[in-house]
Amino acid sequence: MLPLLRAPPFAKRYVAISRRLSAWEDLPAEPESSSQALARAVIAGRVGGEFWVPAKPIQPASRGAGARRTLVVVPRHPVIAQELWRASLERAEAGKMLVVFPCLDRHAAGLARRVIEAGGAVTEAADPHSLLDGAEHIHVVELGDLAWLGLLAGCEVLRAGPAGFEPELPGRACAMLSAGTAYRNPYSGAAADCAETIDLLRGWRRMILDNRRIAVCSGITLWKRRRIGQLLHHGSGGPVFRHTARAALAAAKSRGGGIAVWSSRMPEGLEARAAAAGVALYKMEDGFVRSSGLGSDFLPPASIVLDSRGDYFDPARPSDLEHLLASTAFDEDLLLRAQKLIAQLIKRGIGKYATGGTAPPLHAKAGQRILLVPGQVADDLSVIRGGGDVRGNAALLAQVRAANPKSFIIYRPHPDVLAGHRRGAIPGALAQGLADQISEGGAIAPLIDRVDEVHTLTSLTGFEALIRGRHVETYGQPFYAGWGLTVDHAPVNRRRRRLSLEELVAATLILYPLYLDPATGLPCEVETLISRLEDARFWQPSLLMRLRRIQGRLRAMMQQRRLAQKLP
Repeated sequence: MLPLLRAPPFAKRYVAISRRLSAWEDLPAEPESSSQALARAVIAGRVGGEFWVPAKPIQPASRGAGARRTLVVVPRHPVIAQELWRASLERAEAGKMLVVFPCLDRHAAGLARRVIEAGGAVTEAADPHSLLDGAEHIHVVELGDLAWLGLLAGCEVLRAGPAGFEPELPGRACAMLSAGTAYRNPYSGAAADCAETIDLLRGWRRMILDNRRIAVCSGITLWKRRRIGQLLHHGSGGPVFRHTARAALAAAKSRGGGIAVWSSRMPEGLEARAAAAGVALYKMEDGFVRSSGLGSDFLPPASIVLDSRGDYFDPARPSDLEHLLASTAFDEDLLLRAQKLIAQLIKRGIGKYATGGTAPPLHAKAGQRILLVPGQVADDLSVIRGGGDVRGNAALLAQVRAANPKSFIIYRPHPDVLAGHRRGAIPGALAQGLADQISEGGAIAPLIDRVDEVHTLTSLTGFEALIRGRHVETYGQPFYAGWGLTVDHAPVNRRRRRLSLEELVAATLILYPLYLDPATGLPCEVETLISRLEDARFWQPSLLMRLRRIQGRLRAMMQQRRLAQKLP
């Protein structure tokens, strides 16, 4: 027999999270209090069995599973199925029964028709928790997922045998979770306990249900598609990829779901056509802890965000992230987790694209205040939509210099611009005239640790600086501005809630993104991804990435020559 707590199909090729140790009959009949607590956690978390299978319709459609008081779980064998149905009729009214078939195929058609004619309802095997809702009694021939979970949920489980129905003891189901099964962590391979495994499966279930909203992806470049498919897997499948608005809408309608689209690569007319057709649209972007390397170098993301309200970087309207920040009731456990996460980010020197490293030597005078101005990509949507009145890196640098004439200012070109992949470079002579030092290359976190303040339009560097306890001033309207943690030169008036740093981090890094473990290909939490960033094995450049880097260096050299020629 299989263990009750099992991994969905997307994980089975990598790991087995549990292994049966004891036969059902060898387990104690009386549960321990710790086993009962685990049983409650399984039912509350709606995990165990094939929890990833979508709920199936009930026939007749007007009779919901919640109205059925007795589940009759019939086997595939038609003769035994009919005998179980007849025996169940002696103990319960047909009108209070939901008969669960392995599959409503032609072999089940005759019995299914008789059940419906008698006033009962029928369905196929599906998410067991959807079938257990409202059930009090379960009739079976042999013990399976529904019987085990029913016992954990407090249902009466009767097993049909030669002498009639015999009740099963709930204590054995509880003991199976603890004493009867061994567990291991799928990411590390180390031994795990039942409570850890329940938490893992609860997280996977939330991800599966969220991902089930997405039927189609659009605007996704070829080199990202495999990784995006892994991030958006929904238990037994994933989204399809379509290039045009028409094809994306057709696929969404046929598959009964929404469309996830990369904001900067949205097909023309997709947003308006999706709204007119009533198809949900989700804006997709890189997560805030993404990888050890640049996306512009064709390194796929290990984290993404999906937003049903808009783009998190567009202050024109509230996004899902802004909604989380404005309305979430952060409990103590979540805030403690955020506090530990902050400590790990600081200790490991984690940024969006890099980890570790050392800061360059700074040439500031003793006692001189050190300001960091991070450059941004000129055509980045966060700059275009949220940059406020400041137009470009040179304008920002000039404004910061004018307001802080005696400070030591470091200008940090954006890594994508420095690599030659994106626009936003400013002439070297101009940058050197406004800044005291130009910092190129290396990880950003060690540099933030050496400065007093960060002045930025909308750069994620401002968020990373807040995590490290630095003073941050924003000249645009980034997602982290307006919550009482930054000095805002272009405030977002609707953001009035005051947040702690732990609350900002909890929403932004724990609740909002999706993460993938690059070692196993499994969905994970942010802490697992952070632990992988320092392992170079998972971030080795491919041949395509190497060629891309060479192309970028040549482009960057040519761009600087053109800019230098334009200077007076």
